[in-house]
Amino acid sequence: MKNIIFVLLFLSCTDVTANDNEIIISKVQLYNLGVKTGKLKTIKHIPLLYAPAKVVIPPSQEYIVSAAQAGLISKLNVTIGDSVEKGQILALINSPKLLSLQRQLLKANSEKKLAWANFQRDEKLLQEGVISDRRWQQSRSRYSSFSAEANEAKQLLEIAGMSAKDIKKLASSHRLSSQLNIHSPIQGVVLDRMVVAGERLNILAPLYRIANLKQLWLEINIPQERISSIKIGDKVLIDNTNITATISLLGQSVNTKNQTILARAIINGQPSTLRAGQNVNSQIIQSSDKLAFIVPNAAIAQNEGKAYLFILNSTGFIVSPIDVIGKQQNHSIITGNDALKEDTEIAIRGAVALKANWLGLGRDE
Repeated sequence: MKNIIFVLLFLSCTDVTANDNEIIISKVQLYNLGVKTGKLKTIKHIPLLYAPAKVVIPPSQEYIVSAAQAGLISKLNVTIGDSVEKGQILALINSPKLLSLQRQLLKANSEKKLAWANFQRDEKLLQEGVISDRRWQQSRSRYSSFSAEANEAKQLLEIAGMSAKDIKKLASSHRLSSQLNIHSPIQGVVLDRMVVAGERLNILAPLYRIANLKQLWLEINIPQERISSIKIGDKVLIDNTNITATISLLGQSVNTKNQTILARAIINGQPSTLRAGQNVNSQIIQSSDKLAFIVPNAAIAQNEGKAYLFILNSTGFIVSPIDVIGKQQNHSIITGNDALKEDTEIAIRGAVALKANWLGLGRDE
């Protein structure tokens, strides 16, 4: 208040004049009023709003590793936080059911092999005219049936969790084993472990939760009244980091608890400083086709609900109306008329004194 009173008293004692949109003032008077000037700087991205966000894992990158057969956990090789490779053995399970499935495969392979030998023999006899065509067709049908049973037995072992390498080894060695190796389906990180060694498991009981963290998302809660100003492709900044993200989805429903709408953003790159489940503050910014500038808040004068800048000219200042389209800490993002260009010099400090002169405060009528 004291500063404003001083400005009014000073203006009443100086030879400063003002038209409707122009202030005529000398450099000495500018110095005495504490007016400082600076150049306009253009900005390509307009800050829209700040909003809370949560770092999440895309559903397609998260897996539950389960026991395909009931059994007893004999060993766990990894735990929470460990990095794993695709195909790496995570756990070992002793499963009696696995022995039965292995015997079924060996039996089916043996019958298939015998049926193949009979089929080849009958095919040769048919060519020599020793047997009828009907007998050859029966041999072929029998071979096809045993071949299908062998394939079925192999598929059952694959479903049980045996790898193709282990099944091939079983077929050649004929050595049964109740030990079932649980393999990692992806390269990733162990997020959760649901069991302990020595625990008995039912079929399809979950063992681990594993995720590929090379791609992360942000789930942002946008106030419903602001969602219309946001569009897919807008850029997102995460506070206190250099990490950026890109809006990829805008939700179609409102959260009834807080009246917000979910926006999803894909985080660019592989940031090592973010963790799944982490809560962060985000700022949404938008590319602008209009020529926009960033100015200190102190450079803007308000009058009757409108905003103005003071543009320096040879005799003083021109009063130029502007539109404030965004906020960024102690600065504002503005657009205006053709008088505003990059490197245009404006008053960045002392706008209160210039406003008082412009409105004729403290001067005789």
